[in-house]
Amino acid sequence: MTELAYDPAGAARSRSRASGLGRAVAIWLWGLAALIFLMVVVGGATRLTESGLSITQWKPLTGIVPPLSQADWLAEFENYKRIPQYSEVFPDMDLGGFRFIFFWEWSHRLLGRVIGLATLLPLIFFWAKGALSFDLKAKLLGILALGGLQGFVGWWMVKSGLSGRVEVAQERLAIHLLLASVTFAAVVWIASSLKDRPAEVPTRVLSRLKGFSAGILALVLTQIGLGALVAGLRAGRVFNTWPLMEGHIAPPLDQLTSLSPLWRNFVDNMVLAQFQHRMTAYALLALALSQALYALRYVPATRSSRRAVILACAVATQLLIGVATLVLAVPLWAGLLHQAAAIVVLGLAAANAEAIWAERSRRMA
Repeated sequence: MTELAYDPAGAARSRSRASGLGRAVAIWLWGLAALIFLMVVVGGATRLTESGLSITQWKPLTGIVPPLSQADWLAEFENYKRIPQYSEVFPDMDLGGFRFIFFWEWSHRLLGRVIGLATLLPLIFFWAKGALSFDLKAKLLGILALGGLQGFVGWWMVKSGLSGRVEVAQERLAIHLLLASVTFAAVVWIASSLKDRPAEVPTRVLSRLKGFSAGILALVLTQIGLGALVAGLRAGRVFNTWPLMEGHIAPPLDQLTSLSPLWRNFVDNMVLAQFQHRMTAYALLALALSQALYALRYVPATRSSRRAVILACAVATQLLIGVATLVLAVPLWAGLLHQAAAIVVLGLAAANAEAIWAERSRRMA
């Protein structure tokens, strides 16, 4: 029997190829996260410019092409004139104004299609090249499914504003934004997991940091959902003072519970929506500062403490941006900056949580 000779040069080439593919997968995922970030920012502009209802039909394939002729533009404008938003909010809008809002919604939907292709095509390529583990394949298929679901939820949201209302339902807007945020956080988590990190945190400290990181991530997602309710209700344009709401830390109970039945206040009450958003911001800052102080005390001069400090600074900055946005009564630039900063905070929180949980999992393995 002839023994197969070990080929060190061939083994080295295989390791180099695998390493190169691994780096390519990481670059792809970080690029995908950047596209989702851009999608959320454009979505914010779509909301703030009242553009979300400008395209009244859902055409997943043919909708990629915008109107190309004057007749096409007039036909789209006529479709828009049939919904309540035109007659009740923009009755004096001309074709030029319609083109402006159409551009934002069309760009938002186009980005959704681009993200779908940017997820599917590289996934097929890396799968065929054998660059993905079984675990990674399952996670990436989940990301692809979330993207598909987001398209349906987006249309479900838009449909709520085409009759009987002059804007989309705020609870559907919150679900739409939360789903995008969860997808973004998941992509950041997976991309972060592809990086090897040395162990640096004692086991007794890891448990506490794990709790901090999970709590912060959950609060960031909660705050984003509450922010969507504020945006949907236009609650940022009332009570434009800080730190008090019209002279109160907490508005009177009868204002917070003015709607009946009681549950309606959590989705339809502008006063409660803004109050919840404020209080959650304070809770998030307190938790992020607590994590940073704990990490600086028990694991100073480590990646974990640096991540915690950066995250706390980002949360504090976001709170200041939120205050400015409120006091200025939500100008477009401030609203977009506030939403963009929220997604940056979410990305930092997801990367921080992944690093801590991964190290704890390695210790328990």
